Amino acid sequence: MKLKPIDQQTIVITGATSGIGLATAQLAAKKGAKLVLAARSEENLQKIAHDLGGEVATVVADVANPDDIRRIAETALERFGGFDTWVNNAGVGIVGLIEQGSLEDYRKLFDTNFWGVVNGSLEALKHLKQHGGVLINLGSEVSDIGVSLQGVYAASKHAIKGFTDSLRAELEHQEAPVSVVLIKPAGINTPFIQNARNYLDREPKLPDPVYAPEEVANAIVHAATHPQRDIYVGGGSKLFSAFNKVAPTAIDWVNAHVMPSQEVQDDEAPKNPAGGLHQPGVGGKVHGNHPGYVIQKSYYTRASMHPVLTGALVALVGGAAALWLAKK
Repeated sequence: MKLKPIDQQTIVITGATSGIGLATAQLAAKKGAKLVLAARSEENLQKIAHDLGGEVATVVADVANPDDIRRIAETALERFGGFDTWVNNAGVGIVGLIEQGSLEDYRKLFDTNFWGVVNGSLEALKHLKQHGGVLINLGSEVSDIGVSLQGVYAASKHAIKGFTDSLRAELEHQEAPVSVVLIKPAGINTPFIQNARNYLDREPKLPDPVYAPEEVANAIVHAATHPQRDIYVGGGSKLFSAFNKVAPTAIDWVNAHVMPSQEVQDDEAPKNPAGGLHQPGVGGKVHGNHPGYVIQKSYYTRASMHPVLTGALVALVGGAAALWLAKK
């Protein structure tokens, strides 16, 4: 599949006013892409559009509402004549024991995380199947494994994976000119935790390892120009997924005995228990307030996106080492 260079693309991004969405918008704008940015806060959208400059359209939208999703596509068509890549990024979180929560909160999370992806995908395909392009859905490392204290969030990401994999197969059967990509980030230092609905009596945090949001943006922009299936962002994401396949009982033990203490800050009371589940949360920020070390670059992810180049480099280094040893 031949995809356009990034500076010739129009890219739609949902959840574009913070974290991964904002980092992706910044990187894509820097590389010359036209942008259609969607989020729930008009104030944040207008500020970000002003800061980015260039050709940027904004749409106030809740991805759980199919009519709002339709307006995003209509805006792209009216302003730029269409779009080449659609990124379903909008998402919300819940932290706490599954038994602590309410069905109202759980349904709202699924409305945003899962049905937002379904709504966005179905709308995007009306255009992409005719003109070609890329559909990118944001999953997670917890698309492949469960995790204590974020069980309903993990369930929504499992659902996104099942939907995306099935959709990809159907489009391939139809020989549709659409690249369908699932991005699976590890823990990422965005305002996700600040915007999560929190049932705990302490401030939550992400378990290590945690990576910079710019690494996810880099993976998304790469996927917009290079057909991919999955991209794991962060070696930790790939490691947990692989380990769960061969030793699920061990992962269960880690979830039961290690993860709960890794997901809370013992000395911090809850700062914003309501979060951004039912209303716009913290916007305008790419980075969160993770209290630990944040890994700025994932060499695993960068190598996985350029396997031929990486293989050639490894072979070159290996050959040089063999020559050096032979001379010894």
